[in-house]
Amino acid sequence: MEAQKVDMFIMSNSKFFESHSLHVIRERLLAIDDSKWALISTVQLKDPTTSLIVSILAGSMGIDRFMIGDVGLGIGKLLTCGGLGIWTIIDWFMIQKSTREKNMQKIQQFLY
Repeated sequence: MEAQKVDMFIMSNSKFFESHSLHVIRERLLAIDDSKWALISTVQLKDPTTSLIVSILAGSMGIDRFMIGDVGLGIGKLLTCGGLGIWTIIDWFMIQKSTREKNMQKIQQFLY
């Protein structure tokens, strides 16, 4: 029963994490007790696709970085107009990975 619950969590949330970290998440979920499941099910994960869309539409204002919790980088992008556009273009390729890394950091708080 426990393995089915873990597999359902992995299947429904796999897009929020890097593929190489799914195995680690699965192993940690199998090892936790039932009392932590309520906490894990309430974790608000950011969608990498939404982050990319926001980055394309409003990345020069730093909104994409504010959205994933990188306030310092968001302020930097805002004050420099996206690094004169260069930082904005780089983030179009990097924001999804950054979002998945933030999601991994968030869930690790509950798994360890």
